[in-house]
Amino acid sequence: MQKTLNLLFLILFFYSSYSQENNEFKPSGKIFVKIFTNYNSSLVEGKPVHNAFEVEKANFGYKYNLSKKICGKIAFDVTDPGVGSLKNTTFLKHAYFEYKNKKLTAKFGMIGRYQFKIQEEMWGRRYLFKSFQHQYDFGDSADKGIFASYKFSKLISWDFAIENGEGEKTFESDSILKYGTGFVFSPAKWIETRGYYDFMGKTTSNAQQTFSSYIGFKFDKIKIGTEYNYQLNNKIQKKHNFGGYSIYTSYQLKKIAFFGRFDNLNSVKIDGEDETWNFAENGQKIIAGIEYSPIKGFTISPNYQSRYYQNNNPTEHTLYISCEIKF
Repeated sequence: MQKTLNLLFLILFFYSSYSQENNEFKPSGKIFVKIFTNYNSSLVEGKPVHNAFEVEKANFGYKYNLSKKICGKIAFDVTDPGVGSLKNTTFLKHAYFEYKNKKLTAKFGMIGRYQFKIQEEMWGRRYLFKSFQHQYDFGDSADKGIFASYKFSKLISWDFAIENGEGEKTFESDSILKYGTGFVFSPAKWIETRGYYDFMGKTTSNAQQTFSSYIGFKFDKIKIGTEYNYQLNNKIQKKHNFGGYSIYTSYQLKKIAFFGRFDNLNSVKIDGEDETWNFAENGQKIIAGIEYSPIKGFTISPNYQSRYYQNNNPTEHTLYISCEIKF
């Protein structure tokens, strides 16, 4: 009996030692790559105006886990600066340290902004088109600063950020910081809401202030999201106020999804001016298409996009074959 107990003790001892050794954290890292590419053909008043193969974005970087709670990340973007430019631009996209436990997340450095992350995740098709706030210049997708979020419960979380406000491509030049705060409230698994506010300026009268609200619904195969955004004094330019809303939805099958989106952007008229200050960009955007993901990391989408301008410019209709590759 004693020999049996001794043998059992030895087995448990070695098993426990083995488990502890294998559960011990080992620092590790991972390279990641993301590529957005497409072919597009545009018509205006029934006439072809643009045909091109494009690589809109190539993002690559490295993430290293120093411990179970601390990691570092660096990423670079190679992007197309626009039609007519001869060269792509390469810039630092992310470079930060992150601390994360069950409730608290904190980041310091060049950080991906949380301002519209929830909406962008619901839309889910960044390779086709940016989320509303990003596309229409309500805020940059990354900035230098600090960020913290705290999850009080499964229902609600709060976040706060202090940033330069210049974005990822520009150095701080005016010593004016941006302060932003928001919350996410999810009363049930199938619904989530977000409210957000930020302030950037030396005086209240001409400070840039952003107000954003969002609600999303996630069912078995259907997603529906809608957001409304309004900004006072865009880029700290007095009375450059504008806003709008976006509605997006998708229906997901096994490897195929059908999706659609509608954006509406408007700006105010400044005293003494005949037109609104952002008249050239005001209007509506329509996106609709099919998305197919035959294997993990590769997605292709034939889709239609059109832009209706309030300045009476002819409507541009564009057909795309868009691809996303990530690993």
